[in-house]
Amino acid sequence: MELKKVILCAVAGIVTSTSTVFAQLPSQKEILASVEKVNGYFMKKYPDPTLPTYVKKMRPSSLWTRAVYYEGLMALYAIQPRDAYFKYTYDWGEQHKWTPRNGNTTKDADDYCCSQTYIDMYRLTHDWKMIQNAIINADMIVNNPDDSDWWWIDAIQMGMPVLAKLGKTLNEPKYWNKMWDMYAYTRNKQGEAGMYNAKEGLWWRDKDFDPPYKEPNGKNCYWARGNGWVYAALVRVLDEIPANEPHRKDYINDFVAMSKAIKACQRADGYWNVSMHDESNFGGKEVSGTSLFIYGMAYGIRTGILDRTTYLPVIEKAWNNMVKECIHPDNGMLGYVQGTGKEPKDGQPVGYNNFPDFEDYGIGCFLLAGTEVYKLKK
Repeated sequence: MELKKVILCAVAGIVTSTSTVFAQLPSQKEILASVEKVNGYFMKKYPDPTLPTYVKKMRPSSLWTRAVYYEGLMALYAIQPRDAYFKYTYDWGEQHKWTPRNGNTTKDADDYCCSQTYIDMYRLTHDWKMIQNAIINADMIVNNPDDSDWWWIDAIQMGMPVLAKLGKTLNEPKYWNKMWDMYAYTRNKQGEAGMYNAKEGLWWRDKDFDPPYKEPNGKNCYWARGNGWVYAALVRVLDEIPANEPHRKDYINDFVAMSKAIKACQRADGYWNVSMHDESNFGGKEVSGTSLFIYGMAYGIRTGILDRTTYLPVIEKAWNNMVKECIHPDNGMLGYVQGTGKEPKDGQPVGYNNFPDFEDYGIGCFLLAGTEVYKLKK
């Protein structure tokens, strides 16, 4: 009888332990509530999506910061299809005539980042006007022999998913072929020997940070949000390309290597420092990079690319603390977002009550993270 009790207790312990591991994330309802609270803050503060953005000067709201927000909003719409979200996006696209910033001849990925949302809206409506200018612009890029346009790693996220989405939408591999050529150039050739350090699984932001550049502690400089952009881009590409796309395995290999490196850099409180290998250089919690890492890992677990047991605790710690400590409970403002720039010292100070110069992209990153965590929870 005593042996039976021991066995029953052991089984109960295993069940309890397993349940605890998989119950760390909040319920889907709670996750969605956090995401909608943050998004509600933004839409309430900026109720007219057609207005330009003003940060030191007037800028059209089709710039990359706002385009990243709409990436997040479209992800939210996919799990919570509210008419208000559709209208907010539609009115924004109409204002810009569904055209990349600076026109169809731009080669700047920051300019055509908005085409990601134009393509998403086309998929919902099949209204050709939403996609025709994205196609004209992308065809110009495809037909240009130069592969060096993505000279800073942020551009991989701004531009690469546009080509991935068009390839799927139009069933046209030429966009995937060009996408690989540009990605491989940035990875392997840009700067001295490419922006990717395969030994450490992380990316230099641009050639200014190639060795011998070092952080104050003597280590290589890997900017969290910059690596987050690449990580998110790989997610958005893998979600579009078919299983037999020639370079899918290459993208997965980079994604897995980055996942290992990112996991190793996580702070004890769940966040990532803006300088991933030097906590002394503007150390502290930061939401935009953290959100992008959550987004990538949640997708990786959900799709079976990453091991759940290994990476779920990383997400649990990061998401739970971010929701608890970074969202203002009164209005949904998102704290601890680093402002624009290209390295740890830029966009400082980062704090709970500090506004970044642009609020939109940080919220977009958070929406991407939250919606993917929501799907993972299911």
